Amino acid sequence: MNQSPQDAAYTQLYVSIRQLVLDARQAVSRAVDTCQVMASFEIGRHIVEHEQQGAQRAEYGKQVLKELAHQLTGEFGRGFSRSNLEYMRKFFLAYGGRLPDKSQMPSGKFQPTPQHKSQMPSGVLPEAGPFVQRPVAQTPFRLSWSQYVFLIGIKSNEERDFYEIEAASNGWTLPELKRQFNAGLYERLALSRDQDGIRQLARQGQTVTTPKDLLKDPYVLEFLGLEERDRYSENDLETAIIDKLEHFLLELGKGFLFEARQKRFTLDGDHFFVDLVFYNRLLRCYVLVDLKLGKLAHQDLGQMQMYVNYFDRYVKQDDEAPTVGILLCKMKSDALVEITLPRDSNITAARYQTYLPDKEMLKQELLHWAEGQGGGDE
Repeated sequence: MNQSPQDAAYTQLYVSIRQLVLDARQAVSRAVDTCQVMASFEIGRHIVEHEQQGAQRAEYGKQVLKELAHQLTGEFGRGFSRSNLEYMRKFFLAYGGRLPDKSQMPSGKFQPTPQHKSQMPSGVLPEAGPFVQRPVAQTPFRLSWSQYVFLIGIKSNEERDFYEIEAASNGWTLPELKRQFNAGLYERLALSRDQDGIRQLARQGQTVTTPKDLLKDPYVLEFLGLEERDRYSENDLETAIIDKLEHFLLELGKGFLFEARQKRFTLDGDHFFVDLVFYNRLLRCYVLVDLKLGKLAHQDLGQMQMYVNYFDRYVKQDDEAPTVGILLCKMKSDALVEITLPRDSNITAARYQTYLPDKEMLKQELLHWAEGQGGGDE
């Protein structure tokens, strides 16, 4: 049935209103998350300050939390168990530096919303205790309470800060945050950087300004489900990546867009195929990925060099950055890669594995690497 102009106008009206409703619900959800996090922070502050008034004995502290949990649960219901109150206490201890002042309200209590019509701009919370008319975008906490509960379990301040920044900037859900942590993203990025680069990870998260910033070693592809198979081919690996493309893009890192699989080009009548072609919008360059089972050979590096040269000469635009080549392989020799490729090459070889890494082993690798670099801050 064809739409009349009136029908088209109505459809546009409905689409516009529907989007407004969805945006409003998302804003409310973010505001609720912010309120919950801020309330948890303030509860943790009160508990810690009470402990610091001279009653710091462990048994006394346990009894206080037990009694608080009993009374608060009786009045307000779920959410105030002893374990949750302990999380709030640990949350304040981990993030207490975020808010130097105790509260912007004299009493430090939440105040009721004024009854008169609000003139506040959109995106601003109503008056409420510790965050009086604080814009949502400027609150010191950008994640949900459940994500912070997970983060406070990370002992290293630098690692905890890194995952908070990455989760906020990439919109990670709690399951994705856990997956990136379990896959050792921080350690894998840190191992490819110098000491200043590691410090930058904690301050800014992963920034992408040069091709080296894209690199991880290894790439963790446990989501492909191949670790349970005795044998698989390069085509099986490629097909699994395409089937789980969203997960693979997250593993590659920031700014990646998928362009093609088995991208063909022809030279003097011979056809060549690049396994996977991506474009990185942050670096504004093509990124070619070739998949290799077993140990990398020097011929594989030469083939990738030819692919990169072709894209640089015949595909990329003048205002785009040089093409980057990544060889994903099961095994590699760093010495072979170094002697085969030019010093200024945009090609790199990185291992992949189809199972989650041992985080403790990665931490030990990072520790040994740091000791070899002269160790720690001066």
